[in-house]
Amino acid sequence: MKAPPITRKEFDELFKAVNNRGRWGEKDELGTLNYITPDKIAAAAKLIQVGRTVSLAIPINTAAGPDNPRPAVRHLIRNHDVIRPEGEPRFALDYLATEFHGDCLTHLDALCHVSYMGLLYNGKPTSLVTSEGPLAMDVTAYVRGIVGRGVLLDIPRLRGEKWLELGEAVTTGELEAAEKDEGVRLGEGDILLFRTGHHRRRLELGPWNCGYSGQGRAGLHASTALWMHERKIAAFLPDGDGETVPSNVEGVAGPLHALQLAAMGMACADSLQLEDLAKTCEEERRWEFMVCAAPLCLPKGTGSLFNPIALF
Repeated sequence: MKAPPITRKEFDELFKAVNNRGRWGEKDELGTLNYITPDKIAAAAKLIQVGRTVSLAIPINTAAGPDNPRPAVRHLIRNHDVIRPEGEPRFALDYLATEFHGDCLTHLDALCHVSYMGLLYNGKPTSLVTSEGPLAMDVTAYVRGIVGRGVLLDIPRLRGEKWLELGEAVTTGELEAAEKDEGVRLGEGDILLFRTGHHRRRLELGPWNCGYSGQGRAGLHASTALWMHERKIAAFLPDGDGETVPSNVEGVAGPLHALQLAAMGMACADSLQLEDLAKTCEEERRWEFMVCAAPLCLPKGTGSLFNPIALF
């Protein structure tokens, strides 16, 4: 379905309703990851029953395209034909240069990545992000990892489709219908994996401009943020970036990012590959599992490439 429009006034009211400012103290940099307590991690470990692991990352893309205007740069800087004066063994070495945000990079957003109306999460001013990087809430806040119970809500499976069409919005009612269909329920400290079939569409039809001013993208309706807030979900891992494009919120191109990061302080990722996970869930006949993910230890990073793993 197409997302019903939300006025700017309605959006600002929603922003206030889900705002976690001060919930965990003025100096908090973990946001909703505070919901993942040691007992939650221990309980999630019990979901590992058969020893299967699934990568949720897409390959790092070095080819330019409509959804990858600034591709990663990678080249070999030494091969085994180089004779080392020190003697054997010889080494092959390579070099990688990339931005961390984009539609062709599986990455984790730091809380400093998104602001709304001049403020970051917890009411901090954007002046904390300098030309040399953020002075607070960088990606190293997550170096201990995002580990817990993951739940896949597979909307194409629910609809009996290969993927959602561009511009389609998923509502709270459909999220709850997916829960019922899969026999799961998300609760406090859980990690939501949200599938629209974005990656499968790209594999079958080729890349397209899915940016905020591009051809469109399926995602969540902005109103679902209230559901995530009430359920106390700890982290959000979608294919695509979770946004419905074009936005149906007046004057706000990325409403979900504003609500999740700037208001809720939610740990969010973009551009996961959930096709292998969807297949594994079908084979195992369960849509809950343990998730283990961590960013690079990059001081002053606004985000990081990462390779989240689902364990069954």
